[in-house]
Amino acid sequence: MIYLPAMSIKRIGFFFSILKLTLLLLGFSVLLEVISSPTLAQTPEEFKRNTYLNELQELNRPHPTPAQRPRNVYASFVRLSFQDSTWDAWQQRTKELPPDFSKMPDIPFLPDPMVWDEGRQNIPIKTADQWNQKREWIKEQVKHWLSGTFPDAPKDIRASVLNEYIEENILVQRIELRWGSHEKAKLTLEVFTPPGKGPFPVFFSQWNHRGWVQIAVRRGYMGVIYAGADDWDDTIHYQEIYPGYDWTALMTRAWGAMRVVDYMYTLPQVDKGKIALTGHSRNAKLSLFAGAFDPRITAIISSSGGTGGEIPYRYTDERHENESIDYLNSIRPQWFHPRMRFFNGREHKLPIDQNSLMALIAPNSLLLSSSIREEGGGDPWAIEQNFNALKKTFMALGAPEKIGLLFRDGGHSLAARDIELYVDWLDIQFGRKALPWHTNTYYDFDFNAWKSNLNEVPDISQFPVNNLQDGLEMASIPEWNEKRGAIRKQLTWLLGETPPGIRASTIREISDKADYMDQLIERPNPKNGARKNIAPYNALGDYQHGAIYYPTDSLGQINLPPSGKLPIIIWSHKFINTGFDASLNQLISEFLSKGVAVMTMDLIGYGSRIEEGSLFYKRYPGWSKMGKMVDDTRSAITALHDLDFIDPEKIFLGGYALGGTVSLITAALEDRIAGVAVSAAFTPWRAWSLDAGYEGNRALSHLYGLIPTLGLFEGQESRIPIDYPEILSLVAPNPLLLISPSLDRHADLDAVQTSVNRAKEVYEHIHASGKLTHLMPKSYNRFTTAQQRDLIQWIFENANAN
Repeated sequence: MIYLPAMSIKRIGFFFSILKLTLLLLGFSVLLEVISSPTLAQTPEEFKRNTYLNELQELNRPHPTPAQRPRNVYASFVRLSFQDSTWDAWQQRTKELPPDFSKMPDIPFLPDPMVWDEGRQNIPIKTADQWNQKREWIKEQVKHWLSGTFPDAPKDIRASVLNEYIEENILVQRIELRWGSHEKAKLTLEVFTPPGKGPFPVFFSQWNHRGWVQIAVRRGYMGVIYAGADDWDDTIHYQEIYPGYDWTALMTRAWGAMRVVDYMYTLPQVDKGKIALTGHSRNAKLSLFAGAFDPRITAIISSSGGTGGEIPYRYTDERHENESIDYLNSIRPQWFHPRMRFFNGREHKLPIDQNSLMALIAPNSLLLSSSIREEGGGDPWAIEQNFNALKKTFMALGAPEKIGLLFRDGGHSLAARDIELYVDWLDIQFGRKALPWHTNTYYDFDFNAWKSNLNEVPDISQFPVNNLQDGLEMASIPEWNEKRGAIRKQLTWLLGETPPGIRASTIREISDKADYMDQLIERPNPKNGARKNIAPYNALGDYQHGAIYYPTDSLGQINLPPSGKLPIIIWSHKFINTGFDASLNQLISEFLSKGVAVMTMDLIGYGSRIEEGSLFYKRYPGWSKMGKMVDDTRSAITALHDLDFIDPEKIFLGGYALGGTVSLITAALEDRIAGVAVSAAFTPWRAWSLDAGYEGNRALSHLYGLIPTLGLFEGQESRIPIDYPEILSLVAPNPLLLISPSLDRHADLDAVQTSVNRAKEVYEHIHASGKLTHLMPKSYNRFTTAQQRDLIQWIFENANAN
């Protein structure tokens, strides 16, 4: 104990008095500053909305520089609009804030146009009056969030013939429409009229689709193209002509299409009940706007429209390789209303989606079409979700035969064979010909049908109740080892019964041979490495192909470490229709630069295996797609053990989104791995319920059909026999890296953290403390460059650890 003299005590007391006075004055000055701050004047709602805005600005993708723009045309972004140069300029001018998302219902699945006040009262729409009211509400939502407002049709459209001639009995006319007094208020058309009196059905499209129109004219249609495309765009001036509206570039072009119909309605040779508008890519998006707001257009064909076309916004975040809202609104910000960007990472808060917009087209005809292997916008799974939702709406409106789906193979561009099919569909819709039509689908999994085909439906009430804290108690390492076996059996049961089979032949060599599908899918091609394949005739698993990327030296030869054996990571891809495609270039290249080889392959239902996955549950009713993905990954591990340049003690697993889930579950069942690293890979199953506000278990059991057994526990999630605390614990003592984006709308992050904490207890108990790393970067559900570098560095360090 230290004794101070009395004088020292007095001095200390005086010092504390001065300190208290100073702190009081400082506190008063801070209080004055807070009172004078505009932040204090905000309501709690305004404060939240400003917080959202700051977060959005922090995470926004930047607008492209001129050098980064694909083409120096308006459609590839020179200005956001006539008024604003960029999204930031619009935001500063309007001072608009994001909505208060806390007051908006969570709608994780596609919204139902036949429900009023969805997410709150959920009132079914049963009468025509109710539907008309809902239609008007949807239109207002579309104008507010997607298209912007636009003017009514002009009343004084004047048509003049600029040029005309006869070509093979077809009357070809260049027409100019004008209205009002503004010199730029015009629209140029070309009209191709077949011989005869008509009336003729009309096939019209944008200026760059003249070749499409040629085929339709051969089939007896009047053809029309109009200057509302990149090649020629009269509508580019409409924002200037009508400054009182906040419409977007796509909406101005759609409004131009409506003016074409105005003109068509003046022609006696036009069959006014048979007017079809088609568009491809961005032109598909604008065609949907036109069809939604102009019922005189009696048929719409949306061709490879991608996001804003056939694909709903809810299925465009980075888990899928579709153009996300934040990507589109950075690279193509003029296409949709600037307010769309408010929903970056909160797509489930959108009160409407593409199926809502398309519902406005009913009961007119609508065809959705895309390539199943189209990169960045041909996701057949997402399109089928939209189509299935629309089928219900069209049926409710008494027009089930008016909604169609046409998938093709190939890339983004079309050929005559595709246009002929489009015209076939129009002939059917317009009653011109009785042609055969078949709708091919690839993801028609139906949970209820699957359940009805089970030999025996388990009695869920007999399963014990658990929560995220239960099930991992242990007293010793031997007890844990015994428990691991029981937990693995529960996980295997959840994945379904693996049919008996035989292992593949020993891999004798890797080759340059590849599946022909590589000609359709752009595969990774890193400059600092080479690719060899396990295939064909010497394939892995059940005749599956795999690609191995390894580092090379300056002569292009394999670059081996002193040990003569490379560490390798089996990287599983996300929910992406093109499988392991060129989007993995950067990731693979950086792994190779660290001396880590990469193996990847298409998971069943994706890439070259889309068709293979389409009938999976008819072929293997007792198994699951996730079970097959895990089995294929384990077969890849077996194959790697056969290769003399791969270190069998340094085989890692990794992936993002779907690939992360596959890697985690495989690692839980597999002892031959050195570690696993994943991002946005899971949300606990027992923590989910149907009103949770995110897809949760239904994504795996119903939407993707990956683990149907989970759906049996709906409403009794606490009885699910195994969850992620156990799955993560099964990876121990192997190193485990988990990355959980802190703004991931698909996960219950509190439950994720609970699972991680529970697994850490197991790691500590078996003396593997420090081998489980959990990162929570501030991000939406994205696999950012920073995350990739963290993950690659983690793999590198663990591959080189003693």
